Amino acid sequence: MMKKVMVVFLAVVCVAWVMGCSKGPNLKDGLWEITTKVEMQGMPVPFAIPEQKVTQCITKKDAVPQKAEKNQDCKMVSSKVTGDTVAWTMECRTQEGAKTDSQGTVTYKGDTFEGVTNVTVTPPGQNTMKMTQSMSGRRIGECKE
Repeated sequence: MMKKVMVVFLAVVCVAWVMGCSKGPNLKDGLWEITTKVEMQGMPVPFAIPEQKVTQCITKKDAVPQKAEKNQDCKMVSSKVTGDTVAWTMECRTQEGAKTDSQGTVTYKGDTFEGVTNVTVTPPGQNTMKMTQSMSGRRIGECKE
């Protein structure tokens, strides 16, 4: 009898653990305003691109904040959720042949997030450029689908 109780107990604990791990990051689905600050590295003079703001629908199923660029073919190489942090690797190519590799992480706190993305851009026949994008986001409402 004790063995059956122990087996049932372990099964319940395992199911609860799996369900807890699969709930996703602590974020509220909806329309988010994302503020990005970009710093270029390796420039003779420190160069900062003006702060940019975009809006994007973010959900627990699609929790990677990403700005859609025109004329780019992008694919998500990998993404992983650990607690409230989402990490990803993405590759993009432009019609002109430039390749962009990015690795990023964001940590959600309900209706806000903070994160960073490291980007390497390799234009054909030119030197590689490296950028660091610092991001912050806040939920501003429901998605307009």
